Amino acid sequence: MKSDFEVIVIGGGGGGAVVARELSEKGVSVLLLEAGPWYGNRKWPKPNDEQGAKSSSQYEDLSIDILKECFTDLEDDMNSLISGRFRWGPANRNQGPWERRVAHGGFTWQNSGIGGSTLHYLGNSPRAYPQAINRVWPITYDELIPYYEIVEKKLSVSPAPALAKEELFYYGAQRARWEPLETKDIMSPGYRAQPNAILRRSQPFEYTLENSKSYEPYGCSFRGHCVNGCHIGPAVEAVAKRSTFASYIPYALKTGNVEVKPNSFVIQILTEENENKEKQAIGVIVRNTWTGEISEYRADVIVMAAGSIETPRLWMNSNLPENEWVGRGLVNHWFDCVTGIYEEATLMENIGKPNIKPYVGQNSAVRFDYPGLGVIQTFGCTPGVFSSLLYASSDKGYYFENETNPESPWDFEGAVIGEQLKEFMMNYQKTLCVIIFTDDEVSQQNGIILDREQKDENGYIPIITYHPSEKDRIKRDKLAVIAANILREAGAKTVIRANWSPDIYIHILSTMRMGFVTNTDCETLQVKRLYIADNSVLCNSLGGPNPTLTTQALATRTSEKIFSKYFASYHNKPAQ
Repeated sequence: MKSDFEVIVIGGGGGGAVVARELSEKGVSVLLLEAGPWYGNRKWPKPNDEQGAKSSSQYEDLSIDILKECFTDLEDDMNSLISGRFRWGPANRNQGPWERRVAHGGFTWQNSGIGGSTLHYLGNSPRAYPQAINRVWPITYDELIPYYEIVEKKLSVSPAPALAKEELFYYGAQRARWEPLETKDIMSPGYRAQPNAILRRSQPFEYTLENSKSYEPYGCSFRGHCVNGCHIGPAVEAVAKRSTFASYIPYALKTGNVEVKPNSFVIQILTEENENKEKQAIGVIVRNTWTGEISEYRADVIVMAAGSIETPRLWMNSNLPENEWVGRGLVNHWFDCVTGIYEEATLMENIGKPNIKPYVGQNSAVRFDYPGLGVIQTFGCTPGVFSSLLYASSDKGYYFENETNPESPWDFEGAVIGEQLKEFMMNYQKTLCVIIFTDDEVSQQNGIILDREQKDENGYIPIITYHPSEKDRIKRDKLAVIAANILREAGAKTVIRANWSPDIYIHILSTMRMGFVTNTDCETLQVKRLYIADNSVLCNSLGGPNPTLTTQALATRTSEKIFSKYFASYHNKPAQ
C-alpha cells in the first residue's frame, strides 16, 4: 500500500488538532482534514464568501488581522444556527446547514471549522471526577493525570479571575456553608475558581514568534465575548482563549510535517484485509464542501476526531463492521439553568458593587462541583444568548402554566415571555445565572443512528435520540435546589428555574466508548489502524465536568500509543 501521509486525522477540533500536533512534533507526516472553514489564514481571507486555496502547511499563512475581521461581537453573525459563522455547515453561507435530525425536537450547538467546538467554547478545562473514571473506565484516573498535566501546561490553564458575578457566587456559596476546593482532583462537593484555558494578562505562556519575554500585550481583556470566538492577541498563536486553532494548530504547522485541508468533509473510511485477515483502515474519501470534488487519500493510520455525532455517522456510512455500541451510549449532561435577580442595595451590601454586568469578564469563571450529582457553574453572556438560554428554553411549558409550591426555592419555573420577560431583561445587569451539568447515566438506547431514507451530500443523515433516566432527573433536581439556595443566600430577590428540555445538545459524549468500540489505546477493536480521538471515545459523562480537557488528555495519550505502535521503530532510528 502506497501512503500519501503517515497519519490522516479527520476533524480539526478539540481532539484532532491535539493528535496532529503531538504526532507532527515526533516527525510523523500528518494530513488534517476539517469539514469547515479556517478563520485567520491568509489563504482564506474571506472564508465564508470565497473558496480560497485547497490547503495550507505554513505557519506564516496565519493572520491575526484576518481573524479579527472574521470574528465579530454580533451574536447572530457568529452563533445563528442557520447562517452564523459557527453553525454546523459548509463555509458557503448561500448553502443551508447540514441537517441533524433530533428525534423529539431541539438542537445541537456545535460547529464546523479549524478549532471545532473550541471555537465557541468557554475555555472551561476541569478534570473529570476520579470516581467517574476508577472502576468504570478500562483505565484508571491516575493514568490520565500525566496527560492532564501536559495539556494544562500547553493551554496555560489557570484559575479564572473573579469579577462581580463570581464574587456574588462565592458570597452565596460561603453563606450556604459549602467548602472551597483547593485541588484539581475533586473528591467532595464544594466551590472553586473555574480552571480556564484563557490567558491572563502578564501570564507567561508558550509563545515563540518574537522570542519576547514581555507578556503585557497578551491575555484576556474581560470583554465577555468568549462564546463568539476570541481574537484578542498580537498573533493567532497568542490569542487569549486557547481554542485549538490558536494553541495546537500553529505549533503543528511549525514542525513542517502537517498539511491542513479545511472545507473537506470525509464521507468514507477505506479498508482492506491485512496479512492476518483482519480489516484495517487504509485511507479516506473526501468531498470538497465548496465544489463537490471527490478526492482519495491514503495513510498508514487513520484517526477519527469528527465528534460524537459525525464519528459514528462516518463509521456507519462507511459500512464498517457492526457493533452494538457504535453510536450508542450518548450522554449530554442534561442541562438546566437557574437565575437570580438582585436589587442594587443588596449588591452594594454584599459585594460593594451596584450591578453584576454578566457580560463582563470570562463567560464562566466559577464552578460548584458535586461528585455523584454533577456541576453548577456561572454563565454570563451578551443579551441575546443570555435571554434565550435563561428564559426561552424549557421542558415545563410557560411559567404561568406551572404553579410554584410555596416551599419551592424558586419563584418561577418554565419559559418566560411577554411583559414578565421585559421586566426580567430590564434587570439584566443585576442578574446572576448558573447552568447545571448533570452526571447522567450511559444507556444503550441513547445515541446516533442513520436515517436510511434521507441523505445529504455527505451521506445518510444522523438521528439523535436521548432519554434521561429517572436517576438523572433526581440528580438534576438536587443540583437545581443547591443552585437556587446559593443564589438566595447571595441575596436574590427573584429566582427562576428554566428546567431545560433534554434535547439541547452541547456536551455530546460517549457514542464510541473505550472498552466497547475501541481498546484502551483507542484503536478500534474491529478495524486495525483506525483510532478515535474525540468526545465519542469517553466512557461516560465524567461525573458532569466539561469534557474538553479530558478529551485532549486522552488524545495526547492516544498519540503516544499510535507513535509507539506504528512509527517509533523507524522515526527513532539514529541518522546513518
